[in-house]
Amino acid sequence: MLRLASMLYSIIGTTMAGVLIVAALTAGYDTLVPIVIAAAVGAVAALPISYFVAQAITKNKV
Repeated sequence: MLRLASMLYSIIGTTMAGVLIVAALTAGYDTLVPIVIAAAVGAVAALPISYFVAQAITKNKV
């Protein structure tokens, strides 16, 4: 399952980081530090999300 979670993380991590960067830019934070913080928060938040998605996929095998 760790293998599946790591493959999902490559998709979910970049998506979460990108969404939070767009949210930061939309909120008016257009300097380097808020953008880097938003990307880091997105990358860290994607870790448990990837694990739970992988767990749900492996639990619902047909």
